[in-house]
Amino acid sequence: MVYNCQSGHPGGSLGCTEFFVALYFHILKHNPSFTMDGKGEDLFFLSNGHISPVWYSTLARAGYFDIKELTTFRQLNSRLQGHPATHEHLPGIRIASGSLGQGLSVAIGAALAKKLNNDSQLVYVLMGDGEQQEGQVWEASMYAAHNKVDNLIASIDYNGQQIDGPVDQILSLKNLRAKWEAFGWIVVESNGNNLEELISTLEKAKSLAKNGKPVLNLMTTVMGNGVDFMMGSHKWHGVAPNEEECKKAMAQLEETIGDF
Repeated sequence: MVYNCQSGHPGGSLGCTEFFVALYFHILKHNPSFTMDGKGEDLFFLSNGHISPVWYSTLARAGYFDIKELTTFRQLNSRLQGHPATHEHLPGIRIASGSLGQGLSVAIGAALAKKLNNDSQLVYVLMGDGEQQEGQVWEASMYAAHNKVDNLIASIDYNGQQIDGPVDQILSLKNLRAKWEAFGWIVVESNGNNLEELISTLEKAKSLAKNGKPVLNLMTTVMGNGVDFMMGSHKWHGVAPNEEECKKAMAQLEETIGDF
């Protein structure tokens, strides 16, 4: 998708593939006959909206729209914008995202709405690790803990890379688990590139929900996972591969399909 339009974010998308597979095919109670209010369903919000390629790919394969539409990614008049948007009414998308720091706040609002509506389902949100440098994230985290928003499960894609370089060099997050626990959250940790472990951890997070505290899944991943020349490098945060690189990447990824 990113190669075809020569624009987009392959690194984080590859790193979060297992997360989206786990979420949409094992964890979420969701309905591809999409409604915006999502009553009686689990809701998911993508805060780090630049990894839209993997989300669109997952939504299509989960039945939200025809897989053929993936070829329109980032094209003029496409519903599949570079960052998810709502004005084109793409099924599965409830907020425009990609302006970092905002997704957790939206998820908290949705979780509170479910409580008001006596809706027993959960709300999920995914954030990036560089996004943890945004002040709004910490305002929201305090609010959720203080108000016992315990029908909320957040995840952080902790790949250690952001657009300008390694996170530790740009603005170190130090002990992220200790910070979230200090802010009043229950924290579980997972290897975000191990599908079985990730499913198990998200199931554990569900079992810990509705216990007076919001839950955070601190998920360690590898940017560009599965493609040797992309792995662990911030340079592939938002760069499209050329033809030769795309062929090499696809060949490597096809070798791993049997693992799923």
